[in-house]
Amino acid sequence: MSERGKRPRTKVRVKNKNRSQSSRAWLERQLNDPYVARAKSEGFRSRAAYKLAEIDDKARFLRKGAWVIDLGAAPGGWTQVAAQRVGVPNEGRVVAIDLLAMEALPGVSFVQGDFLDPAAPAQLKAILGGAADVVLSDMAANATGHRQTDHLKIMALVEAAVDFAGEVLAPGGTFLAKVLQGGTEVALLRLLKRDFATVKHVKPAASRSDSAELYLLASGYRGAPKR
Repeated sequence: MSERGKRPRTKVRVKNKNRSQSSRAWLERQLNDPYVARAKSEGFRSRAAYKLAEIDDKARFLRKGAWVIDLGAAPGGWTQVAAQRVGVPNEGRVVAIDLLAMEALPGVSFVQGDFLDPAAPAQLKAILGGAADVVLSDMAANATGHRQTDHLKIMALVEAAVDFAGEVLAPGGTFLAKVLQGGTEVALLRLLKRDFATVKHVKPAASRSDSAELYLLASGYRGAPKR
């Protein structure tokens, strides 16, 4: 059928009265989301895979042979994209961590645990075996519904990820992390601009338009060699 002849997709409505209004709204959004359907048909574990793919299509930091650490990895959408693009297991390496369990991915090392545990950074570095070329963070705290509180909680995770990136990244490395609209803290931006050649906020098309999420992309790490 030609593009002109295609019928518009019928919106799915959820009528189950046993569900709360918010639950019905969430389910309707999932059922009507083209990225959810695409992820299912293409074998990705979450629609988030397309966010990372789109950002990397433009910035091109997931190079063949790169070493990657993925923070907040479950269910594994970002991990899948990273592993495919860096050539795990024959060329690149990917180490992932999350509080939740994640189904194994060939060639990927996964740690189920809390990244904020003081022992976690050393464990991730030991598994990787050297400096990382990329640190990814799609970590998010459980939402409270209070915008300012949620912002502070996610920024605490971002700050921890930034500290870790400063310890593990190789010169020229890239850091990508989820933040919320409302602005990255001035002090954090100042730190990133000191340590990275380029720092900017990006919002991929796969990120829902009504979502407050943004991604902070810092590239060209100026730190000392660690490998």
